Amino acid sequence: MDTFLIIIESICVVAFAISGALVAIEKKMDIFGVTTMGLITSTGGGIIRDLILDITPPMSFQNPRVAIIAIITSIVFFFVRRKIKVQENEKTYNILMFITDSLGLGLFTVIGVQTAINAGFSDNYFLQVFVGILSGVGGGVLRDVLAGNRPYIFIKHFYANAALIGALICVLLWNIVGSFASMLISATVIFVLRLLAAHYRWELPKA
Repeated sequence: MDTFLIIIESICVVAFAISGALVAIEKKMDIFGVTTMGLITSTGGGIIRDLILDITPPMSFQNPRVAIIAIITSIVFFFVRRKIKVQENEKTYNILMFITDSLGLGLFTVIGVQTAINAGFSDNYFLQVFVGILSGVGGGVLRDVLAGNRPYIFIKHFYANAALIGALICVLLWNIVGSFASMLISATVIFVLRLLAAHYRWELPKA
């Protein structure tokens, strides 16, 4: 299980680092800005999660592995950006942004639920769901604020709502099918919901 969590956490970090780097490249930031955005997007949600759960210092500071993966991913992405041609191909940018953001959202949300349970809050279902959502969307919110954009979760179809549904499923299934299956099912549900929302243009009512 520990190996599994390390693997999915690493996938999360890479996915969110790419999404942060993409936003930074779109804003024409330099390599330091791209790296910082990738790092903050990857670790921001986890830091918020750990502070709520009173895990101090946050795991991102206890184990530099996550930060190192995020930094390396951002730097590599910075140097291959010309091949991707983000500025010249808006469709490519939108697809990459959507896939990496949705993948990171699903995986980080279930990791948030798992962290809350392991921290001793197995009976507090509201906290598990709340922390799961924050873990999933926190890094993206920080990314958008630093980039001067309206946070993705307030304007894009079915984003935080997918995290909410996935977190609820993860919590409900945890004691029924086990931690591994519940996390896998929930992360998949979140990703599929994002795909369906994009395809069918699901949106919440707006003011």
